[in-house]
Amino acid sequence: MNIIAFFNLKGGVGKTTSAVNIAWQAANQGLPTLLWDLDPQGAASWLLQCKNKNKAGPRKLLSGKTAIGELVRHTDYPLLDIIPADFSFRQLDLELARADSGDDQLARLLAPFSEHYSLIILDCPPSFSLLSEQVFAAAEAIYIPIIPSHLSLRTFEQTRDFFKENDLKAKRLHGFFTMADRRRSLHRIMLSHPPKMLRHGLKTVIPYAAVVEKMGLARAPLAEFASSSPVNKAYEALWQEIKATL
Repeated sequence: MNIIAFFNLKGGVGKTTSAVNIAWQAANQGLPTLLWDLDPQGAASWLLQCKNKNKAGPRKLLSGKTAIGELVRHTDYPLLDIIPADFSFRQLDLELARADSGDDQLARLLAPFSEHYSLIILDCPPSFSLLSEQVFAAAEAIYIPIIPSHLSLRTFEQTRDFFKENDLKAKRLHGFFTMADRRRSLHRIMLSHPPKMLRHGLKTVIPYAAVVEKMGLARAPLAEFASSSPVNKAYEALWQEIKATL
């Protein structure tokens, strides 16, 4: 079982869009896949039309009173399941601190899923926190979507610096460009001359496309309603790169 995460300190960069579309790609290629929506805003859950029906909350989950398997919901897509977001999980950081059981609590929660899933994808909230530290410990690769701009690139740099300061392997960080608009000169320059800090990044570029916004209307991954679009083809290519990093 592989565990990967999509993370960025900045919102609105295509993190959840990428997590949902890559989860679909993985499942479509025959990998039993679980997407855990860790962001209390629940965008991934909403896009996949799934709600958390178990109101146990993070304390019962961490204490073992509620089995994590009870939170799993099937989606409309074969081999793709989800643990939907729940607003009560905004308290997850507090409960992680209260439990004080080391930085592998999340990894231990996920371990039983190895019998059922080949891939687990974590869609993370945009912040440094105890939860993000648990994600960094559990995931073997962290994918960071970056708009081709200096402010967006700065968030990757901050994450890389956090890894170095905390003796984490920065090579597990894989940046990739999203929402790239080649009509913009800055985007063209950054795409043709990527910064050195992205030397472990992915080569596939996810283009800016209005059809991505229609995911909210269709409430479905791009492949379900715009399979021939350039942006969906880009996600197909991105998944092939991700597979190669695992």
